[in-house]
Amino acid sequence: MLFRKIAALIEDHLKNDSKKILLIDGARQIGKTYIVRYVGQKLFPNFIEVNMVQDYQGNRSFAAVRTIEDFYLRLSEFAGDKMGDKTDTLIFLDEIQQYPDLLPLLKFLAQDEKFAFVASGSLLGVSLANSTSIPMGSIRKVRMFPLDFEEFARANGVGEYALERMKERFQSLEPLEEDVHNRMMGLFRRYLLVGGLPDAVNAYLATHNIVRVREVQSEIAEYYAALATKYDREHKLKIARIYDLIPSYLENKKKRVTFAKIEDKPKARFASYLDEFDYLINSGIALEVKAIANPVYPLCSSVAKNLLKLYLNDVGLLTNALFGSHIRPVLDDVSSINLGSVYENAVASELCAHGFDLYYYDNRQKGEVDYLINDGGNLACLPIEVKSGKDYTIHRALDRFVANPDYPLKRAYVLSNERLVKKEGKIIYLPIYYVMFINVIPDEDEQHF
Repeated sequence: MLFRKIAALIEDHLKNDSKKILLIDGARQIGKTYIVRYVGQKLFPNFIEVNMVQDYQGNRSFAAVRTIEDFYLRLSEFAGDKMGDKTDTLIFLDEIQQYPDLLPLLKFLAQDEKFAFVASGSLLGVSLANSTSIPMGSIRKVRMFPLDFEEFARANGVGEYALERMKERFQSLEPLEEDVHNRMMGLFRRYLLVGGLPDAVNAYLATHNIVRVREVQSEIAEYYAALATKYDREHKLKIARIYDLIPSYLENKKKRVTFAKIEDKPKARFASYLDEFDYLINSGIALEVKAIANPVYPLCSSVAKNLLKLYLNDVGLLTNALFGSHIRPVLDDVSSINLGSVYENAVASELCAHGFDLYYYDNRQKGEVDYLINDGGNLACLPIEVKSGKDYTIHRALDRFVANPDYPLKRAYVLSNERLVKKEGKIIYLPIYYVMFINVIPDEDEQHF
């Protein structure tokens, strides 16, 4: 099976007899159900799984449930022989967002302490954003993402010992040996093609056939668009349109969302599509990067709300949209092909999986910096520039940013294909695959994997 870092968190949570119910949020097709099932069956003799979407499409047994007594009674209809106690019974409520009224019930199920619970959902971000009765004190919410690059490397035979040695090199600002660097760059380029959606990764590992991988990715991309139409009828066409436009936005110089393109309305504004953006972001199928003009810590305090970049939640979906089954532009580093948007999408998904909220620096006079993240240890911001070509040392906007005495920062990263690690003033040059070690520990009740 594919190694997923979140498995250790789920197991630790269940073993420590937490008073909170673990709630796993994230887009569909990223492996939530599989990993909960794997850990649950490993730890509990009685594992009861209830998929609320399947229930809704079938008997709708849980549609009218409002009390824990009703819940237990309905559950006992088909799993009564497995309902032991909290020590031996785990109840997994999958796709719980199908019945929003079950979300407030989690508080009472947690207080009752009769069984162990885990819940998950692919549109929890949407349901939670639209609810005023979510029992946050009774749940531990974790956002899950597709496989990050470290997990992809493990799937392709890179062992824990090797990764630990690489991490030590990153921490001490040392490069890898040339042969190891070449292997990691080869893996990174394959990650750009395959991405981290489990079905695509498994197809690659089983066949090493890009056509099979692209078939999986195309099905998931179509499914994401169809999912939007299913859950938001009023705005379905606009949601699908914005999602389809993301690759073209990323190929533009500024990479920002161009509101006029959505419905071919020259005077369209950000406020016209608030619901659509919220849906794409909260459902986990798009990643947002907000503009910052004044980079003070914490960055959320100075967001420019009318400027936005959107990336796909998986870089494999982007390379499929851009190149299809033509792999040479990515694998062979063709000089005439600009892979800037592809590299940036990979970095965006990696940083999000590590728990960072993403921002970018936008200044008409001084230019743009690809990413800003909060550097909590130094109460400052950390700028990150992503370079896919040989001109990785040319970054005028970053130079101006770092030189500005009004912007408190201790360091800045430039990520590129270059093997050597070097520091020039506050700017640190790193190989692109070292992004897997730029990490943060989020708040306990809001974690990312």
